[in-house]
Amino acid sequence: MLANGLEVLVLPSNRAPIVTQLVYYKVGSADEEPGKSGLAHFLEHLMFKGTRTVAPTELSRTVARSGGRDNAFTTSDYTGFYQTVAPAQIELMMRFEADRMANLVITEKELLPERDVVLEERRLRTDNSPTNLLAEQISLALWGREGYGNPTAGWPEEVRQLGVADAEAFYRRWYAPNNAVLIIAGDVRPAGMFALAEKYFGVNPRRDVPPRVRPDHPAADLPRDVERRDPRVRQAECGQDWVAPSYRMGETRHAYALQALGHIMGGGQVSRLWQRLVMDRKIALSASADYDPQALGLTSFGFWLSPAPGHSIAEMESALAQEIDRLLQDGVTAQELSRAVNRVMAATVYWRDGHAGLARLYGSTICTGGTVADVEQWAERIAAVTREQILEAARAVLTTRQTVRSRLLPQDGTQ
Repeated sequence: MLANGLEVLVLPSNRAPIVTQLVYYKVGSADEEPGKSGLAHFLEHLMFKGTRTVAPTELSRTVARSGGRDNAFTTSDYTGFYQTVAPAQIELMMRFEADRMANLVITEKELLPERDVVLEERRLRTDNSPTNLLAEQISLALWGREGYGNPTAGWPEEVRQLGVADAEAFYRRWYAPNNAVLIIAGDVRPAGMFALAEKYFGVNPRRDVPPRVRPDHPAADLPRDVERRDPRVRQAECGQDWVAPSYRMGETRHAYALQALGHIMGGGQVSRLWQRLVMDRKIALSASADYDPQALGLTSFGFWLSPAPGHSIAEMESALAQEIDRLLQDGVTAQELSRAVNRVMAATVYWRDGHAGLARLYGSTICTGGTVADVEQWAERIAAVTREQILEAARAVLTTRQTVRSRLLPQDGTQ
């Protein structure tokens, strides 16, 4: 950690002559003020619009000329910026990134057209996708219209009102070295990278950053049913999501067991739901589970199914309820747990094989309150989960009324 509070992590790997720089800021869409949804994502775009000494888009053009690539992303809990370049370019990338950490210039000339870009991006990624529109409804039902209930892209009517003052205030509030993590991964030597980090980032002054608050409860009117009918839907689907603990909030002791449970019940074609509903009974085209404990607040655990031709959504919901009852009664088998652990171990090997993906894992972990040890010991912690712990976690989450049932249907209401 530098004197100004910036956390620096170097992950050396000489498998290929490339290096990736990532800067994570511990702020995301869940940190936005009411009525200003989409501001974290909007500022992510504006970070490419230049500083007092760097012209708009100059960073991206410099990366492209050298044959590298750069981009950025926003989530509910953090915002990240990255460049992948040849090792000889990494010092220049540090200079660029450290400069915009402290010296971003936001003008109305640059902001207004970029706001249109952000709105168009939402139309392309969300409004054009019935599945993503339903996902917004599910999040809204689970969390209410703030925090995790707000889409990262923002509600269009609120994004249209965002101006220079909003962006500048958000930037000054959150974009400080003591609220950031610098990760350098690839063909580099740690000592040299730490020296460069001190040279370029170390001069940026620390600032007071407000505490990050996440509610310890979901929306008040659960359980709920949400349904979306859309003429673009050709294949009906349904799901159910429960409020669940994360690594940081709720009954956190269940987080690793719930990850194993997700693999067992809906982790691909060897999972229980796929084998029973797709392969054996042939009433479903697909079946999956979803759980991500990497969050500052509470998270969700859910299932998603699609009926086979000739079978209905009602059949899917009934079949899912039966499988959940069976799980809660009998638990999981030793073979299922062993298979889930093997999948986790394989995933760990693949992550470590790619420097950029591993760097992102470290970044997301640190930005949600975790540590380097949490990343390095993750596989071992999953391997230590017992069948009894999985059953306990399933009973703690899947029996509550903190749940949302969802349906995605064609406009004519079939299925």
